[in-house]
Amino acid sequence: MHDRMNLLSAARLGPIVCVLALAGCTRLIYAPRTPSTPSASSRYEVVPGRESDVVARLRAAPPPAQLELSDGKIRDGDERLLRAQGTVRIGTGYFPARNVNDAREQALQQGRRVGADKILIYPPLPNDSAANVADVSTLTANYYVRLRLPFGANFRDLTPQERQTLGADGVEIGEVIGGTPAAEANLRSGDFVLKLERKPVRDKPAFQALLQAHLGRRVILTIRRDGVTLDRLVRLGVLPAEAGH
Repeated sequence: MHDRMNLLSAARLGPIVCVLALAGCTRLIYAPRTPSTPSASSRYEVVPGRESDVVARLRAAPPPAQLELSDGKIRDGDERLLRAQGTVRIGTGYFPARNVNDAREQALQQGRRVGADKILIYPPLPNDSAANVADVSTLTANYYVRLRLPFGANFRDLTPQERQTLGADGVEIGEVIGGTPAAEANLRSGDFVLKLERKPVRDKPAFQALLQAHLGRRVILTIRRDGVTLDRLVRLGVLPAEAGH
């Protein structure tokens, strides 16, 4: 519900072999093949804040030698399940399905180019606006990577009405990625962060700066949840480049 948010760890700080077998999914492991030229009408859309350089810096493990390609079940449900495991979508590809095998091979090649850990494939939907290119049905592929995120949640600025209701400035937490410091601190979507280490959080840039200044440390976040003010202890991670320093 917060598509206009960006993960702090992805957008500001630079943002597996997947072991989750989704119920009802067909799991296929493909060996590398000689790439062919992608169709001119195929396209790949990057999730904002999860560009290739960001993914390369924050991924939890190198790209797998054998990229997993599976048939997805329900797009939103699949994404929620993977997100709970710390695996996030980095992009979506669209491939003309004149020949399904060719479309799946193109999706696999795109996955290797972007360094995906896992690809979930979805057949065309009858009323899907993205499912038709020149009257030819299009196969959709979602690409996922497990990231190591120093914070692990995105957040947004408050509206004037929210500030008035809270009686304070701050930010609202949106998506929380499983297995990250934010998840381990039991932060939830909809929490309002008011302070970090007792310092008032003015807005999104200020919160980003405070988080970055405290990487690798334990910090106390003062939040408002359902009208109740709480403190949450968060052990922030570090960027991979900083690990061990």
